[in-house]
Amino acid sequence: MEDSARPTPADSSELPNGAAEPEAVPPPAPGAPAPAGGGGGIADDSEANAGLGAEGEASRPFTMRELLGELKDGGEAAGGRSALAEGNGIGSAGAEGASQDSLQLSSHHDVAMELINSVTGVDEEGRSRQRILSFAAKRYVSAIERNPEDPDAYYNWALVLQESADNVDPDSSSSKDSLLEEACKKYAEATRLCPTLYDAYYNWAIAIADRAKMRGRTKEAEELWKQAIMNYDKAVQLNWNSPQALNNWGLGLQELSAIVPARDKQTIIKTAISKFRSAIQLQFDFHRAIYNLGTVLYGLAEDTMRTAGPDVSPNDLYSQSAIYVAAAHALKPNYSVYRSALRLVRSMLPLPYLKAGYLTAPPADNTIAPHKHWERSQFILNHEGLQQANVSESPSSKSLGHMGRSKKYIKVAVTDIVSVSACSDLTLPPGAGLCIDTIHGPLYLVADTWESLDGWLDAIRLVYTIFARGKSDALAGIITG
Repeated sequence: MEDSARPTPADSSELPNGAAEPEAVPPPAPGAPAPAGGGGGIADDSEANAGLGAEGEASRPFTMRELLGELKDGGEAAGGRSALAEGNGIGSAGAEGASQDSLQLSSHHDVAMELINSVTGVDEEGRSRQRILSFAAKRYVSAIERNPEDPDAYYNWALVLQESADNVDPDSSSSKDSLLEEACKKYAEATRLCPTLYDAYYNWAIAIADRAKMRGRTKEAEELWKQAIMNYDKAVQLNWNSPQALNNWGLGLQELSAIVPARDKQTIIKTAISKFRSAIQLQFDFHRAIYNLGTVLYGLAEDTMRTAGPDVSPNDLYSQSAIYVAAAHALKPNYSVYRSALRLVRSMLPLPYLKAGYLTAPPADNTIAPHKHWERSQFILNHEGLQQANVSESPSSKSLGHMGRSKKYIKVAVTDIVSVSACSDLTLPPGAGLCIDTIHGPLYLVADTWESLDGWLDAIRLVYTIFARGKSDALAGIITG
């Protein structure tokens, strides 16, 4: 699926919508920041989908890209007669089953086949693609007729139905919804037969989310979003190492928060933040999750501004939001959607730095000093690293390289960082411990709260990730202008 961007006007009060991506599906909510995401998609987990069964039959889940390529290649190998011609022939990979693919379908499968065959595509490429999908559907119906207990056949058929829904004319929402509903039924059957089929839960959640999007901010949409969230939850239980599922889970929660009563919104938003943050921790350069975390924090800042909540300053939330948007833009400078969002939030950064705040630190020349010698002081972070600010000077009036002539200050260059982590150590002063392991040895600092620590961890890791990806100049351009 190709990336596309739909930026809103530069003077808009909401962040622009993101680019199309298989793992990002919800639409922007009115009055709230729009997540990075666009059309629905199909899981593409090649590691989980390795190997074909004998004679080309489906012995495990296909990805849709793999499915289309395998079927098309099989048709072209059959003496030049394409498997697409009438939708009832098959290529050399499955010639043994040709007569079975033409068998009369039971009434149990008629509805789904009629829906697939009713899709013609909006152009010649779409029509050709749909003929492949129609043929594939017959193949999986045949497999189910032979073995009704085959979860992979149900899963692959659900993929076909879900992909067919993307080929439906945009004006025919009822037809698209019907195809997605049938896909959901097949995913339900696949997971009943094989409760550990991660890909089925993941793509089932995407199909449900697509159905929810078509219903706006209604009670029915609310129930569908809750179902999608449950399936993302199940997918993550089966495969915790999936940043895409965590990102989608966060997006679903973000959408749900726009529908539920106000009393429930804050709890859901905080859960969404935790999912985006977990996705980033699994993949530090996952720019879509980084951007989505920025949008949800921006929305939280807007809500806090309206309700004047006492827990956190809206300015702090705006500043946090800007950090993630800036990081996403630095990782993908050519994405117009990130560029548009950055224009809105850049002034919310503590320029010319990415982050400024307080940490408790030991003396620079004695990092194992007793607690009484540790001091709470201001630190600043930019594309070059982390530095303790001169407490007698305003950090906004100094450059990182010309501070503290009369006293030693802690400075960590991004090039020296090995790892960054939270730590709980009784030898540290009270608070939330932060360990920055460098080539010169570890440096321990203490944040005021664990929530504050999360912000420092993310910011330092993002700066290092941007450096490691060779994008420090992009970040420098953002914060120095």
